[in-house]
Amino acid sequence: MDPSAPPKQWPDEKSSMAQAPPPPYRDNLYPGYPQPGPGCFPPHPQESIYPPAYGGAAYGQQQYTADQQYPLQAGTVTIQPTVLVTRAPLETPVNDYMCYSIFTMLCCCLPLGIAALIYSINAREANHSGDQLMAERSSRTARTLNHVALGLGIGGAVLLIIYVVVVVSLVSR
Repeated sequence: MDPSAPPKQWPDEKSSMAQAPPPPYRDNLYPGYPQPGPGCFPPHPQESIYPPAYGGAAYGQQQYTADQQYPLQAGTVTIQPTVLVTRAPLETPVNDYMCYSIFTMLCCCLPLGIAALIYSINAREANHSGDQLMAERSSRTARTLNHVALGLGIGGAVLLIIYVVVVVSLVSR
């Protein structure tokens, strides 16, 4: 006896697993619409308008066998060149305030001087890449940061001088 065979009390048919069988097929699913039948479609012509099945010669092509060489095809292959679009440097570059930024970074206010230097570098790169809008925006920001850093540096120097004068005058009494 085969251990993988089902027990003898099981029927040979597959069970429906407690599901209802599908509904029977009906030709007239949509009443009122014409149903296909004989004469519903036009007859096919004897010569088919479709190409022959795979393996047959189609559209006047020659049939080749496995040991036959294909003829060489004469033709030219055109390869399109790759076109890279780059912008040229600006004809009238925007001022980048690089020296002003280095001065304010070293002598006035280090954090604002570093930020101004970064914007100056961005303005210089935008000038070289031809981006007028970005160059103007970075240049304006670098100039503003440089002015603020210079103002803070001068203000800090003035306050330091006043503090030293006051302390020296109080100590000398």
